[in-house]
Amino acid sequence: MPTATAVPATQTAIQLTGPDQLAVNRQKTVHKPGPRQILGKVECVGLCFSDMKLLHQFDQHARKTPVLKHIGEDVLKGIPSYVPEGKPTVPGHEVVLRVVETGPGVTSVKVGGRYLVQADWRELKTEKSNGAFGYNFEGGLQQYVLLDERLTVAGDGTSYLIPVPEERGASQLALVEPWACVEEAFIHRERQQLKQGGTLLLAVVPGASADLAGLDLKRPAKLLCLGAACNRPGFTCSELAALKPGSVDDLIVVGADPAFLESLWPLVATDGLTILALAGGSFGRPVSTPVGRVHYGNVRIVGTTGNQPAKALATIPASGEVRSGDRVHVIGAAGPMGSMAVLRLVSLVTPQTSVEGSDMNDERLGVLGAKAEPVAKRRGLPFRLFNPKAGGKLGGAARYHMVMVPVPAVVAGAVTDSADGGIINIFAGIPSEISGPIDLDAYCRKGLYFIGTSGSTMEDMQVVLGKVLADQLDTNLSVGAITGFGGAIEGLDAVKTGKISGKILVYPDLGDFPLMSVEAVVAKYPSVGPKLRDGCWTRDAEVELLRVAKS
Repeated sequence: MPTATAVPATQTAIQLTGPDQLAVNRQKTVHKPGPRQILGKVECVGLCFSDMKLLHQFDQHARKTPVLKHIGEDVLKGIPSYVPEGKPTVPGHEVVLRVVETGPGVTSVKVGGRYLVQADWRELKTEKSNGAFGYNFEGGLQQYVLLDERLTVAGDGTSYLIPVPEERGASQLALVEPWACVEEAFIHRERQQLKQGGTLLLAVVPGASADLAGLDLKRPAKLLCLGAACNRPGFTCSELAALKPGSVDDLIVVGADPAFLESLWPLVATDGLTILALAGGSFGRPVSTPVGRVHYGNVRIVGTTGNQPAKALATIPASGEVRSGDRVHVIGAAGPMGSMAVLRLVSLVTPQTSVEGSDMNDERLGVLGAKAEPVAKRRGLPFRLFNPKAGGKLGGAARYHMVMVPVPAVVAGAVTDSADGGIINIFAGIPSEISGPIDLDAYCRKGLYFIGTSGSTMEDMQVVLGKVLADQLDTNLSVGAITGFGGAIEGLDAVKTGKISGKILVYPDLGDFPLMSVEAVVAKYPSVGPKLRDGCWTRDAEVELLRVAKS
């Protein structure tokens, strides 16, 4: 274990002070921990595309808004690192840290211990999402970070600070978090029934008739209806104006009136489900659809061309996992998160499944291919990469699309290109308030299903960490560049532009070290080269760089 050093009064940090307003603060206060607080020294931070969303949206980001549940305002006021709304924040949520000080009441961590941060604090509810490390709580792009045990320990006693061993590199451990987000995107369990104890709203378009056979109407606590459904026994008739946004857990819409449906979307709650039954009708035009809330609000949409909502409900998959025999298309495959998704797919799907990845950057496709193709070949898995800008096309209709590009038009294109029964996994974080025109006629006719997840769970983190420690998965495969604070802002810009292929790591101990690709690091510091493994970053390379760059 490294020798403890004195904690300074001030530190260097990267702060976000407004939309797209980043600055290096070399005099940021290092707060002394209170009775239940923890001070950690940051070892390594991975830069993530999610940081871009925070950069652009700032106080409008769903995770930068105030915490409304689980922790009271009186407690929050005593946490200097709680920075909701317009307060400057410190980005960076893919973090490994070492605890250097704790308050006398802290029991969940030990001074000197090394911990991986699970950034998504799901019990801390905001209006549209969760509280999170690196968002409404300061993150890791600073030398020291203050945490509070009342936040980092869940109601069931689980700590969001996961102990990690000394012998593993900081980069390999910091990258468990983004790899866990990819894992969650596939293994997230889907709700396949009406919500127990929830509110169901039945809305029937004039001229349509609803057949509710097969639905378990005893599960919801409240049954409401609108329009032509208002004479249905057991339901309470309501007016649209009387219903509050986010008040409906299950929305059933029978018939096909696009304007009517668009007026109903705001009623759907976080984790809500919309069941569309076209009853033989047709929307006749693309419908503005809350695709951003699929990712950030866990909102789900399922449909049928008939008038029996139960038939649509029955098509919901158990999880977001790829099914054996699927043709999978990863859109934006060669970016940092897309590459991780591709590497997971070629490592784990059955050989009967085919994986295709598209990206508009040939250089990045080449880097990804060098890592993924040997794995696919060894497993006998059909695999190919292509550039649609250069005329490349899918080998056939995909039954599974993974959208790594946060653009609603890309989601709409996946609907068009999807085979029947397709899953469209909206991994890229389209802002929660953004809707996009979707061909819901095709969506219902093909029996498609949007899925999307944000962040990861403790289970995901433990699964990925277990694979890393068992040497089944090397998260360092995704490392593309290294920097200290000197190149951190440039690194965030490189994430936005796709300038760097692979993940960018920030080591606070490197000080003003500039942004450099792994290849450039080796050229400048030749002693690092022999520490790589097949050209990829390792713990030994990390140790050597920290030694020679600081000497």
